[in-house]
Amino acid sequence: MSIVTFWNNGKEQTGKTSSAVAIATYMAIQHNYKILLVSTGHNDKTMNNCFWEEKKTKRNFGLFGPNTSAAMENGVEGLSQIVRSNKISPENITNYTKVIFTDRLEILKGYDGDDQEKYDEIKETYVDIINAANQYYDLVLVDLDKEMGDNLVNSILEISNLIVINLSQRLSIINHFIEKREEVPVLKSKKTLILIGRYDKYSKYTVKNISRYMGEKNKVSTIPYNTLFFEACEEAKVPNLFLKLKKLDEEDRNGFFIAEVGRASENIIYRLQDLAMRM
Repeated sequence: MSIVTFWNNGKEQTGKTSSAVAIATYMAIQHNYKILLVSTGHNDKTMNNCFWEEKKTKRNFGLFGPNTSAAMENGVEGLSQIVRSNKISPENITNYTKVIFTDRLEILKGYDGDDQEKYDEIKETYVDIINAANQYYDLVLVDLDKEMGDNLVNSILEISNLIVINLSQRLSIINHFIEKREEVPVLKSKKTLILIGRYDKYSKYTVKNISRYMGEKNKVSTIPYNTLFFEACEEAKVPNLFLKLKKLDEEDRNGFFIAEVGRASENIIYRLQDLAMRM
């Protein structure tokens, strides 16, 4: 049971959320893992749009009904109330998730309201939620939002078994991270893996060149930019796309995308196993 947190430095568009979505979906299809994908964003429907279309539902005020309409609508908002009442348990987290693949992949959506004060209350419960989920799911993948603030961001990074550092191919972003890594000890630890989102293999900043420039001994992972995936993320069709693409030849443009998602997923699994052996 492991916590894998997807992190990026600053507001640069690195494809962090879409990378987390791609890896979670791939792992759910290819491996026998029970996975929870957690959104920590505020009023950000990016992850939701990848998996389902928003529909208005009648509220059900039952507290623990399995995947009731209220639970699915509320996500972390409903679950945070359970945390504050000291009733959180690993088993009841699933009552507040959206099931994508039964016994394989569930989504805990973030707070999508406009009330900043309510979000400030909700975000304080994320550490407890993630720790509890880690007792029930094989993998808890966290899409970490910087809007949570440095203290909470650092708390979640500390409890994570692995930190996936999301960067772009822009030299300024790479240099900024190199500086940041010197300031934050956890980013220099062995429990980190670098991932280039929206990767363009024709750029001069290839995986090989970036690895050499950063002095990385481990190969940098990538999630290539892919038109079909980009469209699926807007149309709630990501699960269907991955089921469709899983047998493509790597020479195909879409085959290269799915192969790189696979490599990134395997790198995460291997690193987690390696870190567990070192403990």
